[in-house]
Order: sequence, then structure tokens, then C-alpha cells
Amino acid sequence: MDEWTIPQIQAQMASGALTAQQLTQRYLERIAQLDRQGPALHSVITINPDALALAAALDDERAQAGARGPLHGIPVLLKDNIDTADRQPTTAGSLALAGTIARHDAFLVEKLRAAGAIILGKANLSEWANFRSTHSVSGWSSVGGQVRNPYALDRNPCGSSSGSAVAVAANLCAAAVGTETDGSIICPAHINGIVGLKPTVGLVSRAGVVPIAHSQDTAGPMARTVTDAAILLGAMVGVDPADPATAASAGHSFDDYTQFLTPAGLRGARLGIARNFFGHNPRVDQLIEAAIETMRQLGAEIVDPANLETVPALEGPELTVLLHEFKAGLNAYLAGRGPDTTVRSLADVIAFNAGQAARVMPYFGQELLLLAESAGPLSDEAYLQALAESRRLARTEGLDKVLQAHHLDALVAPAGGPAWLTDYVNGDHYGGGSSSPAAVAGYPSVTVPAGAVYGLPVGISFMAGAWQEPTLLKLAYAFEQATQARRPPQFRPTIDWHA
Repeated sequence: MDEWTIPQIQAQMASGALTAQQLTQRYLERIAQLDRQGPALHSVITINPDALALAAALDDERAQAGARGPLHGIPVLLKDNIDTADRQPTTAGSLALAGTIARHDAFLVEKLRAAGAIILGKANLSEWANFRSTHSVSGWSSVGGQVRNPYALDRNPCGSSSGSAVAVAANLCAAAVGTETDGSIICPAHINGIVGLKPTVGLVSRAGVVPIAHSQDTAGPMARTVTDAAILLGAMVGVDPADPATAASAGHSFDDYTQFLTPAGLRGARLGIARNFFGHNPRVDQLIEAAIETMRQLGAEIVDPANLETVPALEGPELTVLLHEFKAGLNAYLAGRGPDTTVRSLADVIAFNAGQAARVMPYFGQELLLLAESAGPLSDEAYLQALAESRRLARTEGLDKVLQAHHLDALVAPAGGPAWLTDYVNGDHYGGGSSSPAAVAGYPSVTVPAGAVYGLPVGISFMAGAWQEPTLLKLAYAFEQATQARRPPQFRPTIDWHA
């Protein structure tokens, strides 16, 4: 079942050669062999104790009434900052929330269950979605430990949706859901050789998702193929009264995004090359240059360069926005958690961490939490100015300006550099990355495998304006079909210099 796609699984189920219960059991066995033992990937925090029972019920339903749709009986992992009102805790990777159960399913979980998906379990992540320390190590949480990169176990999986990406790459589930504020879907997807799509903010409800910043947060699909990502996305979208941002998605969402997938999707597309994201690694640049040539041969019109000049100025105002919104959002979220949750505010979390420092902070501290606690309210002029500045730099003078000036369908850039060594002394070492413009703008982006450097996957990213998921999926699918660049991991202990 390695590398099986969702359509292939559905074909097996339709023929009677496979049941959801058998498939779920195989994934559970693979998690036991690879995640808990063997290479010990630590990508899964919690197994749903009801997974097999849910699969059996869905098998009975298929036999009696047919399949609900393409996700019927498909085991999916959720990043462990997405609420489920079942026997699975939602912890955000923090011991402060360990063992505690949310009151309600997140809206996106309700949608997935209604589509027939099986919530297989919760995926490990960078604690508090990597918004805890300025010296953090991606993929580490005090609940789940360190997620390991399946391509070279001593390398980092990137974050914060580390477990979601690794579990998909290692075939521990059919697909997974991650979340992103800035790079937390795109980076781990590209570093672990899978497809990751960060939707337009508001396309997928954030209700029931542990927040960082409401102006940038979104959940999104992570899968081995563009088709699988498109299927998962279609089941997650929808207007949710509990998340006002989703009101703007009315008329812009689709139940079936696979309708936009065509091998000829690059023909006639105008693509701008964001050269300001090159130059971090010559081997990565070489891969992306080859990818650009492939797209040109497939009929794309290449506009080169089409740079995003405002990117260096984004960091300061973005951080100010995140600090203010994190405090407000987390306080509101924690106040609504179930009675078994003892931390009810960001201040409570900080105090818990300080009291459990040996377990919670053995490698890095909570500098970002402390900065957020000192931030003012959302009426603070510093916050309002930073939010306006962020949107000006990312939208008006950033993506909007470049896309319109060159009449582009999308911008193209390296998703980032190859995986770095996991290092608890120095923290993360990113080798470039292009996630920020789309993240800060609240616009969509998708990364798809483009090749490998010494056996370490590298992705190529496509970015576009709001609600342009159909365009991005079309472009990514055409590139994927032409290149077939994904290679499954071999769980090597370290890098293969001859790969």
C-alpha cells in the first residue's frame, strides 16, 4: 500500500479487494513499526482508539448505501492543534494541555467526518505551532518529543506541521491536515517531499484550531499527490458562522477541486520567477532552473524576473501582528476549552512552563510567549499600524502589484533549502524560504516536489492572489505529472552523499 493515492484506495474498496478496516489496520501497524519503533519518527502523538470501529461502520455503510464520496473510509491524521470532541486530546504539543479534551470538533473535522474520512489520530508538531521560542527546534514538543526527517533521521523535518508532513511522506496515513501561519505547511511539505497547500485565509474555518494569528492562520491539506490534496481540500472548505472570515469564501470555494486538474495546466500560463528567493543554495537553484525550463517546455510563458521587493521589510511588522493576535486569540481559545483544561490564559501557560521547566524547556525557552504576554490589546495603535503595514507590503505593494504588473497567473520560487541537521544548541537553520509573502497577505500557495539534493527533497512553490486555489492546483498538477519528482523516504540514519 506504499504510495497508494486516494483514488487508488477507493478503486480497491469499490472492487471489494480492500476494506476501510483492513486499510486502517495496516496504517496502525505501520505506525507501530516506523513511528513507535524502527526509525522512531515520532510523527504521531495520539492514535484514535475508535479508528477501527469507525472504519467498520463505514464499511457497513458502503455495503448498504454506497460511498459518500472520495474520502469514504480514508484514514487521515490531524495536526494536534485541531480540536476533536472524542477520546483524543488536543494539546498543541504542550504538556499544559496534555490529556485534555476539546468541547467540540473543529468545523473542518465535522466536514471531514461528514465526508466519510476516518480520523486516524493526531500528528506531532512544533510546540504551540512553533510560536514559543526565538531559538526553537522545529518538530519538537514536550508531549511528542522530536519528529525525525524520514529521508535522513538526523535532519530536521521543519515545522510546525512536522508530524503531518512526515506521516504522509512515510505512508503512515492516506493524507493529513496541517496548519500554517507562516511556512508551517509549506516548509515541512517541501522538506519531506510531499504536496502542501496553504489556502486563502477564510477558505477553511479556523474555529476549533489553536490560534496564533487570525489575520494569517489557516488549515490546509498535506498529501503525497496534488490529486489527494485537492480531494482533501474540497472536503474541508465551507462557510462557518463561528469563523467570520469564512463568509468571504462564499462563491469562491468548491466541493471538488479535482475538476481543475489537467496535465495541460501549464499551457499558456504566465508565470513570474521571484528571483529574490534564489541564491541560498546552488544545488537548489539548479533544480529550480530545470523546473522552470520544464514548465517552459510545457507551454508556460515565463516572466523572469518578477521579484517581490518588499519581502525584507515584512519581518518586523509581521512579528508585531503575531504577538498581539496570539495573546488575544489564545486567551479566547483557552477560555472556551473543556473543564479538564487547567490553563485558561497565556499567562497560565507561561506559569505552567516555568513550573515544569525541566520537562517543557530542556532545549529552548518561551521568549515569544513572554513577548506576546507583554503586548497590548488589538486596539493598540502599534498593532493597527503593523497590520496595515504588513498588508501593504504583502498585498498592495507585494503580490498584488507584481501579479498585476506582469499579468501573471502565479509567481514561482524555491520553497526553501534542504533539511538542516537537528541542532538543540543553535536551533533551526533555514536555508531560505518563500512562504512569507502569501502567508502575510493571506493568499494561497502550494508546494510540490521538484527533486532532491543529496537525497533530501526540495519543493517548488506557486503563489497567487486570493481564492486562486483552482489555478495553483492546476499548475502544480501539470508540473507534478510531467516531472514525477517525488521519491519515498528510505529512513537512512544520515544523509546519502551519493544520492
